[in-house]
Amino acid sequence: MQLRVWRFLDGNRAHEKQSAALVRGLDKSFAGQVKSFDVPAELSASRIFLGRAQELNQLPKPDFLIGTGRKSRLPMLAARHRFGGRIVSINRPQLPFRWFDFAIVPEHDRPPPLENIILSQGALTEPLPDIVPQVGRGLILLGGPSKHYSWDIQSIRTQITPLLSQPLEWQISNSRRTPGGTLEELSGDNASLIDWHSCPPGWVQEQMATAEQIWVSEDSVSMLFESLQSRARVGVIRVPSLGKSNKVRAAVQRLIDQGIVSEHLEEVLAQPQRQPLDQYLLCARALLRRCGLLAN
Repeated sequence: MQLRVWRFLDGNRAHEKQSAALVRGLDKSFAGQVKSFDVPAELSASRIFLGRAQELNQLPKPDFLIGTGRKSRLPMLAARHRFGGRIVSINRPQLPFRWFDFAIVPEHDRPPPLENIILSQGALTEPLPDIVPQVGRGLILLGGPSKHYSWDIQSIRTQITPLLSQPLEWQISNSRRTPGGTLEELSGDNASLIDWHSCPPGWVQEQMATAEQIWVSEDSVSMLFESLQSRARVGVIRVPSLGKSNKVRAAVQRLIDQGIVSEHLEEVLAQPQRQPLDQYLLCARALLRRCGLLAN
């Protein structure tokens, strides 16, 4: 038996990583073969609806149409109208939920309790490379100001200093949102500073897979959940919130309340051995189960 998936791209790498993660989960969970076909972002909903997207006519009709991001929603709806299949919207669709067969939504977005909603704990992330973790490796990942957070380099340096006092080989890396000069403020004798511009594709994922400890600034919720795909002990570096109502902070706080991560070094060191969070796999199995496609 074959499961055919059309994956709608929107040009946003973070979005496309989530839909790729779900396809990976389907491939690992479905008893038969999963064939995935990428639908480029250039194909507009009007072209698809009017039958002018000849590229799609050459594809086998889909069982699932999967997409993440605002630009994928209308093309998926148009494609279902012409070719059939079940639409799976990853994240809140910003359109009525009833227009979609399923929506996989992070629980911190607090979606309504509808039958077609599958809750995830954070963003879907693919499994990390199958690399043996290395004792003595530490990784610190920094984000930057966002619509939910401001940035306080002095506070961050105060939190990082005790980490660097551990006898670990540390790597500190920034990201696109990190303000200039941040890495230079955090230099230490046992820390290598890695600018994101110099990192080859997949570098962060390889470092996560091999690290003994990972610390992530809490504004970078996607990197935080990706780090939970590792077997490392994971800590959170606190960043000032821009408001009292902050859904990202609520998601981070839930992880802290569950004892999965901590902002305190002694609690991180006491964390038990942990398995990868594997939300991509759990959500894929939930989807197949609701469609009667999960083998017992």
